[in-house]
Amino acid sequence: MFGLLFFLLFTPGVSEFLCMSSDLEMSYTFCDSTAHDFMFNLTPCSIMNKSVWKADLTWIPRSDITFLKAVFNVWYDSAKVLLWKEVLCSGVDDEYSVCGTLKGATFATTFDIKGSRTKFPKGNYNIILQGFSDDSENNMVICLNLTMIVKQDAF
Repeated sequence: MFGLLFFLLFTPGVSEFLCMSSDLEMSYTFCDSTAHDFMFNLTPCSIMNKSVWKADLTWIPRSDITFLKAVFNVWYDSAKVLLWKEVLCSGVDDEYSVCGTLKGATFATTFDIKGSRTKFPKGNYNIILQGFSDDSENNMVICLNLTMIVKQDAF
C-alpha cells in the first residue's frame, strides 16, 4: 500500500507515469518544450496517509534564483479550486534554501509535507506549478503539469 513517488524529469512534452497505489495515481508533463533537470521523491505514494510525507527535491535551474515566485493552479474535476501565489525568494532575508542557487548549480533539499492538512475527495486533479524569476510572471523558470487521480475519499 505504501509506495514510493519518484520522478526524474528530463524529457519535454512526454507524459510520464509517476506513482500508483491503491488510492492514488500521478503523472506529469512539462508545460514548455525545454528539457529540465528535476527530481522529486515522495514517500509514501498514498493520499490516505495521515502522517508526514518525506520529500526530496533536486533541481538544476537554467537561471540564477535571486527572485522566485511560485504559482499553483489546481483544478478538481475540471473546476478551478485553487490559485495560490507566493514570493519564495526576494533577494533580501530569504527563508528558503533554493534562494541564491546559481544557474547550472545543483539544488538539493529534503522536507516534510504534513499529509493531514488537506483531505482530497475522490476525483481527478490537474495541478499547474509555475516558477517565475520576476514578480510580473513574465519570465518562467520552470512549469510542471501534474495529473493526480484520487481513487477513494480520504474521509
